[in-house]
Amino acid sequence: MALPRVLAFAGSLRKDSFNKKLVKIAVEGARSAGAEVTLLDLKDFPMPVYDGDFETAEGLPANAKKLKELFLGHEGLLIASPEYNSSITGALKNAIDWVSRVSSKEEPPLACFNNKVAAILSASPGALGGLRGLVHLRAILGNIGVLVLPGQIAVPKAHEAFDAGGALKDAKQDAVVRKLGAKLAQILIKLKP
Repeated sequence: MALPRVLAFAGSLRKDSFNKKLVKIAVEGARSAGAEVTLLDLKDFPMPVYDGDFETAEGLPANAKKLKELFLGHEGLLIASPEYNSSITGALKNAIDWVSRVSSKEEPPLACFNNKVAAILSASPGALGGLRGLVHLRAILGNIGVLVLPGQIAVPKAHEAFDAGGALKDAKQDAVVRKLGAKLAQILIKLKP
């Protein structure tokens, strides 16, 4: 049986993003549970802000096509989402908007999201750890056909939570993050035909 494939990324463009550090830990959990994981950086896929007129005139930008192919090639999504003004980042929303667009008349709507399973998590310097943003991310993903695992993780005081190497200082917190990644892999294995 082929390994389940998970696409993992943070909704941040910042080089030293807490969420980039966090998703790497969850990736290790998913890999240890038997998933093949592709870790990407949204910064490597710069795209204009979604604009229907641009899409009509130009079609999908090259980086949107590349990102869409990655989404289509994976059954699972592992997303670490920062909280910006009590919601998700513009970069994450823009990526979702572009890859959701159909490339041809034969392609079903939301092909990149239908029948996908996602695990979501966040890290934030605030006391709630980005929890409010996860509420919005869960709603968006659920509305476009993604099954979002009920468990989620929000790491508060993220500026104090990681060591210089990007690891979580709290061993219990580290274990919970790895467990979420592993849970995603386990669910995907169970769902594989």
